[in-house]
Amino acid sequence: MWDYTDKVKEHFLNPRNVGEIENPNATAEVGNITCGDALKLTLQIEDDVIKDAKFKTFGCGSAIASSSALTELIIGKTVTEAAKITNKEIADYLGGLPKEKMHCSVMGMEALEAALADYRGEEIPKEHMDEGEIVCHCFGVTDTKIRRVIRENRLSSVDEVTNYCKAGGGCGGCIPEIEEILAEEGVAPTQQKQVAPKKLTNIQKMLLVQETIEREIRPMLQADGGDIELIDIEGDTVLVSLRGMCVECPSANYTLEGAVEKRLREFVSPDLVVKEVRT
Repeated sequence: MWDYTDKVKEHFLNPRNVGEIENPNATAEVGNITCGDALKLTLQIEDDVIKDAKFKTFGCGSAIASSSALTELIIGKTVTEAAKITNKEIADYLGGLPKEKMHCSVMGMEALEAALADYRGEEIPKEHMDEGEIVCHCFGVTDTKIRRVIRENRLSSVDEVTNYCKAGGGCGGCIPEIEEILAEEGVAPTQQKQVAPKKLTNIQKMLLVQETIEREIRPMLQADGGDIELIDIEGDTVLVSLRGMCVECPSANYTLEGAVEKRLREFVSPDLVVKEVRT
């Protein structure tokens, strides 16, 4: 279980400034729902001061809390002041984030940068536009983004890169490329020590799947009137049943693949396959 601060829990359960500003003069959309997290940020700026900020986030509790914190941090600030806010400040405002969730604060910072670029009529930073070569195909992370998080956060290991941008957190096939990028950025390859993942017992797998559903998946579905129930696990096949609004939703297949399966592969095992059981 992640060790969340009380402030993270508060901003997740009671997020501030949720929604979308009508006729905003600054808008940004970052992330990718198919890769697990996405954020839309809209701003109303008057006389170079951010008068209002609202967000819509598809993601885990940390993503929602980070987005909420971001809006609280920037409302009332000038554009120049807001532009100086870093992902570390977002995390600090929440009393800290689990190291595995720092990528949520990075997404918030990127949304702010893109929105301010939109307001100024400037080109959106290329790391927010998927420019560069895809290194991590599981989460669609480019070499440009990996280099950026390494430099800005002084990262020194593959695990840290995964925590800040999710690259390497899926099948693991991109780890050698991440190691090469770290070396090119001045981090000695000898600093990279990868430990082979331990094979989960059936009981461990069941408990971890159930925990991930409760922590990462169910809150997202319940927010839209849906729900999910774990039915059984057969080897690497996870059998679930959708409930509530999810049952008749035309996007149910996408929900299973784009949200449920990807989350379970991220937090439990990259070998898991999710199948729906009608009950």
